Amino acid sequence: MALIEGCRHELEVTVGVLELAEATERVLTRIQAKASLPGFRPGKAPLSVIRGRFQNEIQQDVMEEVIPGALNQRFEKENLRVVGQPSIVDIRMEPGQPMWFKAQFEVHPEFELSAYKGLEVEYEDPTVTDEDVTERIEQLRESKAEYVNIDPRPAADGDYVVIGIESGDGLDGEPMKNPEMMLKIGDPDTLPAFSEGILGMSPGETKDITVTYPEDYGQERLAGKTVSFDIEVKHIRRKEMPELDDEFAQSMGDFRTIDEFRDQVRASILAERQYRAQEEAKSKLVEFLGESHIFPVPETYIERQLQITLENYARTLQMQGIDPRALNFDMNKFRESQRDRAMRDVRATLLLDRISEVESIPVTTEEIDREVQRLARSQREPVAAVRVKLEKEGGIDRIASRIRTDKTINLLFEQARKVVPAPKPEGE
Repeated sequence: MALIEGCRHELEVTVGVLELAEATERVLTRIQAKASLPGFRPGKAPLSVIRGRFQNEIQQDVMEEVIPGALNQRFEKENLRVVGQPSIVDIRMEPGQPMWFKAQFEVHPEFELSAYKGLEVEYEDPTVTDEDVTERIEQLRESKAEYVNIDPRPAADGDYVVIGIESGDGLDGEPMKNPEMMLKIGDPDTLPAFSEGILGMSPGETKDITVTYPEDYGQERLAGKTVSFDIEVKHIRRKEMPELDDEFAQSMGDFRTIDEFRDQVRASILAERQYRAQEEAKSKLVEFLGESHIFPVPETYIERQLQITLENYARTLQMQGIDPRALNFDMNKFRESQRDRAMRDVRATLLLDRISEVESIPVTTEEIDREVQRLARSQREPVAAVRVKLEKEGGIDRIASRIRTDKTINLLFEQARKVVPAPKPEGE
């Protein structure tokens, strides 16, 4: 076996005359059974006629029959973990002679696993202040706020105003319509043109206003456009926030007092921050692991990872309401831009797989069942139906692999030496 480059190797294989003869007889019998030739009943044409009429097909079928078996025998003999599909780059086949061919293929990389326990990583347990808790509770109060119509009067700064709106000139395609849109006059989230245009209007009044949208506006259809709108003020409202008392706490869940609710909010914020901080530390550990182990990666694995990245990107666009097919998307540039990242991801996966083998990290049936149940809940489908689909598509194995990887990363984090991050420069 010869090394070409990286994980790509080359093998020369010979298939003996006797094995070729046996394969040829099997192929002849199959072709004879289905052949329909003039002057002969179906399946009854003599083998000599079959040999003459189907010479090219016979040769092709014989090669397709013997080459995979011969390759697999050599792979097993030399203990090769071949990945992807081998390619035949040269072949010689002459009557009465052994067949010779040359195959190229990639193998799973072999590498030495260096120290992975006790790695140093920056991590500090997060804290939660009283101000953090107050801010979160105020956000929750905002979500429970009610907006009450007040007696008609001219709209003033800080009012919540309900308007009917329809676009006029300046916008391509279908006009924008909203019979009841609420905005706050003077709020940073309200474009100044709307605030200035509505200020002083009373319920029942109508008006034409012109709005120029900034170039970086979030809706691409409106970005950089100057659009006229017909608006009608329908209501002016007052925002009423719930009192911060035991009754509010009880409306938020199984709490008896506001103090119980505060404690839960504090615990929730702490859990969120711990999760983010730990995920960041784990990411750094995996990144360090990849940087400290440099070895070639099969192109097959890289291509597979690039495909996963592409599918995830398309799924993200679809979740944002964007059709990937409508974009002027250069697939080759995208793949090239993601190639280094894909190589790092593959190398990290291979390292984590090796560590999980060394540490004999198990995945239990209960863990897989919990993940299947979680998927069923998110997809709003019966658990049994989701399991059948996963089993058919190889999803159960992927779930087990993901669980094992997560447990391996958790092991790295648990055994790592945590050091307090250096203070960031002032203003960063």
